[in-house]
Parts: sequence; C-alpha cells; structure tokens
Amino acid sequence: MLLLFTIHVLAALVAPVLVRWWGRRAFYVLALAPASAAVWALTWTSRVQSGDWPVERISWIPQLGLELTFRLDTLSWFMTLIVGGVGALVLVYCAGYFSTTAHGLGRFGAVFVAFAGAMLGLVTSDDMLLLFIFWELTTVTSYLLIGHYNDRKASRRAAMQAIVITTAGGLAMLVGVLLLGEAAGTYRLSEVVAHPPGGGIATAAILCLFAGVATKSALIPFHFWLPAAMAAPTPVSAYLHAAAMVKAGIYLVARFAPAYATDATWRWCVIVLGCGTLLLGGYRSLRQHDLKLVLAFGTVSQLGLITLLVGLGTRATALAGLAMLGAHAMFKAALFLVVGVVDAATGTRDLRRLSGVGRALPLTALAGALATASMIGLPPFAGYVAKEAGLEALGHLDQGWTGSVLLVAVAVGSALTVAYGLRLWWGAFATKSAVIPESALVPDAVAAQVDGATSPGTTTTLATDADAEPARITTPSLNLVWPAMILAVLGLAVALLPQLGEHLLLPYADTYPEGEPGHLTLWAGFTPTFVLTLAILGGGLLLWLARERVERWQSGAYRGPEADQLYRRFMRRLDDVAADVTAITQRGSLPLYLGIILVVFVLSVGTVALTRTSWPSQVKAFDSPAQVVFAAATIASAVLAARARRRLKAIILLGIGGYAVAGLFLLQGAPDLALTQVLVETVTLVVFVLVLRRLPPYFSDRPLAASRWVRLTVALAVGLTVAGIALVAPGARIHAPVSQAFAEEAVHWGGGRNIVNVTLVDIRAWDTVGEISVLLVAATGVASLVFLSRRGGQIFRADEAPETRRVWSGPDPMAALRRRADRMRPDALHTDREWLRAGSTLAPQRRSVIFEVVVRLLFQTMIVYSLFLLFSGHNAPGGGFAAGLVVGIALTVRYLAGGRYELGEAAPVQPGTLLGIGLFLSAGVGLFALLLGGSVLQSWIVDIHLPVVGDLHLVTSVFFDVGVYLVVIGLVLDILRSLGAELDRRAEVGIDDAAGSDDVERSAVKR
Repeated sequence: MLLLFTIHVLAALVAPVLVRWWGRRAFYVLALAPASAAVWALTWTSRVQSGDWPVERISWIPQLGLELTFRLDTLSWFMTLIVGGVGALVLVYCAGYFSTTAHGLGRFGAVFVAFAGAMLGLVTSDDMLLLFIFWELTTVTSYLLIGHYNDRKASRRAAMQAIVITTAGGLAMLVGVLLLGEAAGTYRLSEVVAHPPGGGIATAAILCLFAGVATKSALIPFHFWLPAAMAAPTPVSAYLHAAAMVKAGIYLVARFAPAYATDATWRWCVIVLGCGTLLLGGYRSLRQHDLKLVLAFGTVSQLGLITLLVGLGTRATALAGLAMLGAHAMFKAALFLVVGVVDAATGTRDLRRLSGVGRALPLTALAGALATASMIGLPPFAGYVAKEAGLEALGHLDQGWTGSVLLVAVAVGSALTVAYGLRLWWGAFATKSAVIPESALVPDAVAAQVDGATSPGTTTTLATDADAEPARITTPSLNLVWPAMILAVLGLAVALLPQLGEHLLLPYADTYPEGEPGHLTLWAGFTPTFVLTLAILGGGLLLWLARERVERWQSGAYRGPEADQLYRRFMRRLDDVAADVTAITQRGSLPLYLGIILVVFVLSVGTVALTRTSWPSQVKAFDSPAQVVFAAATIASAVLAARARRRLKAIILLGIGGYAVAGLFLLQGAPDLALTQVLVETVTLVVFVLVLRRLPPYFSDRPLAASRWVRLTVALAVGLTVAGIALVAPGARIHAPVSQAFAEEAVHWGGGRNIVNVTLVDIRAWDTVGEISVLLVAATGVASLVFLSRRGGQIFRADEAPETRRVWSGPDPMAALRRRADRMRPDALHTDREWLRAGSTLAPQRRSVIFEVVVRLLFQTMIVYSLFLLFSGHNAPGGGFAAGLVVGIALTVRYLAGGRYELGEAAPVQPGTLLGIGLFLSAGVGLFALLLGGSVLQSWIVDIHLPVVGDLHLVTSVFFDVGVYLVVIGLVLDILRSLGAELDRRAEVGIDDAAGSDDVERSAVKR
C-alpha cells in the first residue's frame, strides 16, 4: 500500500512538468496512478473474499502509540476499485475535455491525482486518526478542484462554501473519533468496530460522526453545497461529486454501521437524514434546467438512499446499499461525463436550448441512455438489481410501522428518480418541436457556469423553430465518449452476473448483527417487490409526462427557507458578530492586551499556586556569591529598562540583563545554554538597533504617571507568581522526569555526549522541526512586511553600485563635494588595497579603517569556528543553532562595516534558498530513516576506520543539525537583507529625492 501512495505522490509532483511537456496528453500518464490502485485491488480479490486481508503497519511515534496502519477488507477493496477505476477513466476523459490552450492544467492534474491518493488512504486506513488526516486532505484538494476556475466568482464562492461546510463537519467528526478512541482504549478502527464502546460517550460520538457524514455526503441540511459545486469542471463533478468525495461519508456510515446499527441514536440519524435527503433531492431535481444541476440534486437524492440502506443495520439492506453504491458510481459518473460531452459540443447545458443532440451525437446519446436506464432502475442494469434488493429488504424489515414508512419513502424517492432521469435524457438528446431563445431564459437558482471545454469537429445546425434557433452542435472527439461508454456498459455487464456481485459483497454484509442474508438477482419472479417496481416506473413516467404542470406547480408552491440562503445569512451575521467582538477586544493598545494576559495569568495560576500546593520547607538563596552579582545585574537592568524613555537605552539595558542570565547559566554548569544566550542576545541587539532606525528615539510622550502604580502592581504580581511557581513546581512532581533517561539515551541512541544537542536533533527532534518551521515563517513574515515587489529583494553587489551614491551617506551637505573630491583623488580611498570588497561603496564619513581591518581578519575565523561548533556539538558545547548564530554575527559585522553591498559580497544568495534547503534537509533526514525501515527522524550511527584520518564516528543526525544551521543563517540573513539593506536603500532614495527637491527650489529662487 505504501508503494501505491508513493506512486500517487510522485505523479502529483511531476504532473505540472508532464503537462508542460506533453500538454493535455499528460493525463494519459497520470491516469496510471489511480489505475494502479484498481489493478492492485483486483489482484487481492480472492484473498480478500477468503478473509485473508492484507494489513500494513508502519511505526510512526511508538511512544504515543501512533502508527500508520492500512487494511484491505471487503469494504475497502470495493471502495478502492471505485476510487481507482473511475479516477483513471475520468483522467483519460480530461485529455480530450480541456482545450489545448487551457490554463492551469498542470496544477489541476496534480491536485486531481493527490485527491485520488487521499481517497485511497481514507478507505484503506485502519487507524481513526489517520483516517481523519486523509479526510481533511480530501477536503483541501476538493476545494482546489472546485475552485479551478479561480477567475470566476461562482467557482470561488462554491469552493469556499464547500470547504467551510466540510471542514466544520470534519472537526465535529474529529471529536467523535477522539471520544471513541479514548473510550475504547485504541484508535485501531477494526478493534473499535469489533468492540464498540457504549453509553453516553457512544451517543455523543455518533452525533459527531453524523455531522461529518452529513457535511461530506451533502445530506440535509448541508445538501446545498453540492449543487453549487457544479461550477467546477465536469471531470471534477464526475469524480468528486459522483464516485469519490461524496462517498466518503457513505463509507464512514458503512464502516461503523456493524457496530452501532442497533443503537437508537444511530438508527434515527440514518432514517431522518436518509429519507429527508432522498425526497428533497428528487423533488428539487424536477425543476432544474441545467443538466448538471439535475444530476447534482439527483446525486443528493441517491446519497440519501444509499445512506439509508447502508446504515439501517440489516444484512439485506447492507448488501443492497453496497450494490447501489457501486451502481451509482458507474451510472452517475457516466452521466456527468455525458453532460460534459453535450456541453463541449453545444456550448450550453440548458435543456431548454438543446434539440436534436441525440441525432447528431448517437454514441453519446447511447451512453447517456444506458446510464439513465441504470439510474432509474430499468432491467437489466446494475441500478435495477440494487434497487430491487433494497425494496425487497425494506419489505421484509421487521420494525413495525417504521418499515412501512421507509418503504413508502424509498418508493416515492425512486419515482422521483425515474421522473428526473427521463427529464435529463429527454432534455439533453431529444429533438424538440420548439426551443426557447437564450434571451428569454431565466437562469436556475443555483447557476453553474459553462466549463469552457472545447472539442474540435465539424459544425451541425439543427433548426426546429424559425424564431428560436437551437444551440449549434459540433462533433466531439471519441476520447470524450468512450470513458462514459465504458462506465455505462459496465452498469449493464455487472447486472448480468448478479451472483458474482453477491459473492463479492456478501462478506461485508455478514458483518452486520441483524437480519437475514440478502440476495442480488436479476429476476425473482412476480413478487410484491416487482409489482412495486412497476408502480415506481409508472409513477415516474406520469410525473415526466406531466412535467410542465409539475414545474408550474413547484414554481407556485411554498418552498420554505432555502438552506443556501440560510447559510449565507448565517455567514453574514457571523462576520458582523466577529467585527463587533473584534472592535471591543482589539482596541489597538498593546499595553492593554499584555496587561489583560498577565492579570489572567496571575489570577488563574497564582491562585492555584497559593491555595492548592505545598511550599518547600527550605529554600537555598544561592550557591555562590557570583550568582548574587549576576542576579543583581539582571534585576537592575530590568528596573532601569522599565524606567528608560529612550528606546536605545532600554534595548541596551535589556541586553545587559540577557548577558547576566547567560552568566547564571554558565555558573550552573550549562555552557551550551550560556553560549546560545550570548549569541542570541548579540543578534537581538543588532536587530533591535536596525528596527530603531525607523522608530522615534523616545517612547510615548503621553503622561504615564497616572498608570504608573497600576503597571508596577501588575509587574510585581507577575514576578512573584513566576517565582512562586519556580519554588512550587519541583515539589509538585509525582512522576519521574522525562529527562531522567536522557543522559543514557543520548549516548546509546543519539551517539553523542552533549545531552543538550542530542536532545535537539534526536531525542526531541520533532520539537526542533517545529521550531525551525516557526523561524522560517517568522523570516517570511518580516520579509513580506518590508519588501513590496517580491519576497527576496535585490542582492546588492559591489560592481553594481552606482558611482554617484554612497551607502549611509546621510544628510551631509558636503556629500557632492566629497564625491567630486573622490573622483579627483582616486588614490584616497579607492586604492587596490581594499580591506573589504565593497568598502569603496561606503560613504567616506562612515568608514572606519580599524573596523574594516578587524572584520577582514575575523570573518573567516568566525566561519571556521562556526563549522567547529557545528560538527563538535554532538559531544561538546555547540550545535547547529549556535553555529548558525556565529555565522549570523559574522554577516552582521560585515554589514555594519561595509553596508549593504558588503553584505551582498559576503552572502550572494537569497535567504529563502537557505531557509528552504535547511528545512528540507532536516525533514528529509526523517523521511530517509522511514524509507530504511526505521521510525521518523531516527538517527543512525556509523563507525568506520579510515587509513589516514583514523576512527570516524558519524551520526546521521548531523545532517539534521546542518539543516538547523542553514535555517538560522537564512533567518539572520533575511533580517539583515530586509531590516538592514532594504531600509538603507529606501532611506537613501528618500534622501536623494529630498536633495533633488531642494535643487529644484534653489533653481526656482535663482530664476
């Protein structure tokens, strides 16, 4: 199974490149990814039927019991066939559907294959948390596919609506998953279903699960997002909204039904959602004029039917429901593809403008007729076999009046299916006596835009009315027709072998606890069920014949509140409430925000520390007098910083406090922490100074005396609370600390004797990955705030510096004279013996020869020292973080000594490149260990003997540390490039502009 996921991931990654090379023909290659899943499932058919299910487990985080578990039982096998088979055919269809000049096909192909891979993971996961991850991946990828035409408002709105609704349901489903997992003591899906927890927790979990089911499978009251999603390209509708995504909720019902079908809460959720959706969707389909909307509301209706059959809880209904699930995937995907052909050939999907299409496109009409016959339940098609089995099972349902009500509801819903099925095929392919001109058409309530597909061919015009010319028809490519024909013919072929289908699906039905085994049969005789089927077909035919009267009646009937309008009204009210709450809470005062946070901290944590804990009997103030000196320096610097009114003074005092804390670390025997603290304080001081150039020299000029005592009280309370926690926390421990075994693990597993560094790159590597990710986000945020055009900005090189401008020239009135003197005396500062490569670009009054000499002598030494810290950090003080800070300081002094052009000479690389390579390298080490059969981010120790060098002790976590090293360098370089070089450039441009304005004014005065 892991190989299948790898194939899908690789196909998604190379899809843009393949489309760029081969155009839309690349879809043929991409179709191999889902096709491989279907073929793989077919190879396991016999073993799955015998109960020999393949199970694959990959250890993820053993300490937390998290693992990647996949299992292929009958239900997963059947869903894999649908997801893979239909996905492959739809991708082949895409090769003929999209225009050769269409934009974004590479992205479309990548997201489509990624969605197929996510669906494959969803239906094969045997871990509920893993299932949820794939569930959300389908949500994200479906959002991208629905919004493929991002230049259209309808597509953007439909995509946003779909992701909001399905994400909300997914979060509710996650709560249900957590409740079941904690109650059962395991998140293994098969074990939870085999031994389901009960009680109130089970009831709450069932309701949460059905929230996810209803939103994902478009059940009432969340059905409205599916018709709106018809703004997506037709291949997306055929796959996501007929065969794959909307079946995810059905799959969840089918997976948990054997465990909870006898629960009253479960049963009523199934009955209400199933019957309500079945009837509402069928009713709404009868008044749609867009062919895709007819299919969309029809899909909503049949999703309700499948939910009812699968979730009702008997073996017979389960068998019928699974058969209907497969039949629906075939005929509904085929019909969507057929509608796409009609749309591409005529340029419209409005059935009021279509006439004679069946005579012009006989193969397309035949495929549509076969699929429609299966959908409405005509023999001998798969839809008929499944619906007969469902009616038979409901007829023998031993649930009193509930069974009769369900049978009537399914019969009425099936009649509606017959009516809108006939309406669909007649509207698309029949030759009508008259058509309505486009100018007289009234769009549907949920209008979907034309997909923009084109197909070459000859043009045929079939005129039926002199006043209203029908849509022009072009002959489509056969590549558009035969995928739909294959699905339609499959609906006929599988129905001719009902015993085979029963044999394949019966093992799943047998997992249900109640009812007699059901049967799939093509002819069972003149039974009451067959009579009911005839009544359904007759009733649906009458509704279609009276379609104009039915449509007029529906137009005049009270529709009640529209779910879509309620959703939009709710979202508008939510935006208003959010704006009101934000206006109250976000007052724009940072001291107020900080004060509220600190007061809540003191009241909550401080109260507990005083009343619910025991204080230590003995407290040792210090170990040595040196600690008192450093502590006094820290306190004094904090007090003076709080009283300072100049920003620079406050920052310097804070730096003194930071260095004093580093001294405390050193006295306590933590050289790693002391080294890191000193380096961080140094870099932070530089960053603050760079920022101060754009801020006023003083803090607020407002009188703060009135609030001085309030701020002092809050500060003292917070300080005392933190000190109290430091005293109480060690004595409140009831378990052995996690770090107790770190010393032994660092040597045994991490291969190093520096516990701090081994902890960062091995024992708690996941934390480090999160931290460097935060660093990358922070760097990106800073750069995004500073750079206006593109994130990276310009790399300033010395040979590109203009001759008429010097870095940090400042508002010097003699600057022009100095530049003229420089040109007249080139040996003054422009000799061949430059200490820095870009020294000549610096303003003369800003240069310091001593500083340049020192930087010239120390820069290479600092780089070498950083490498020493990097590679020795596993056994001595150092590591990638500290080494990266050393390089950052080296770059900082180069910048301070020579300006932005010197920075470009020192590091002629984009910071984003270093950040990306570093994060990729750190994460890649973890994935490499996984591919070798280990756990994620596991280290490997290699001891080899080299003839000249001697013994070499290599730990693979050093590559992880190199990634941290590059990320830190990239972060510092990004800050220097944005807050330093870019702000310098803007300031100098502003000065030149101001100087130019003064020259103009002086010229005007002279005139």
